[in-house]
Amino acid sequence: MRLLTLNRTLVAGAIALLAGFAATAAGAAQNSPKDIVTGFYRMVFEDHRVKEGFDQYVGPTYTQHNPNVPDGPEATIRFLSGRFEKNPQATNKIIRVIADGDLVAVHVHSTLNPQDRGNAIVDIFRVTNGRIVEHWDVIQPVPETAANPNTMF
Repeated sequence: MRLLTLNRTLVAGAIALLAGFAATAAGAAQNSPKDIVTGFYRMVFEDHRVKEGFDQYVGPTYTQHNPNVPDGPEATIRFLSGRFEKNPQATNKIIRVIADGDLVAVHVHSTLNPQDRGNAIVDIFRVTNGRIVEHWDVIQPVPETAANPNTMF
């Protein structure tokens, strides 16, 4: 009877251990689209690690809807790298993130330097198979005065 109890304990322990490994592996392998986009955004727009961010988070096919930037990751890497070279104090502060399935919207306050009022930006990304594959943006300057007491953020 004692041997049977010991075997059951060993089997139960082994099952629990394997379940823990499986959960850890699944969690590491499958970040949500929201996690992918916020990780990408922070790396690229806050840390200015553009190439690294694209290598880590963006797929080989990248559809760009911003009319100033061609399709493909390399074109966007060049565009953003040039922007940050010209504006090393540029910041993009994430205000809120909204996720719906494979789409993630990031509402951001973007400035070129501490004196800049900046822009209110909504970047929308589509994530497929754990990689960002498409991007849209809407950009609006932050005005000096407003017709209401609300901020853009």
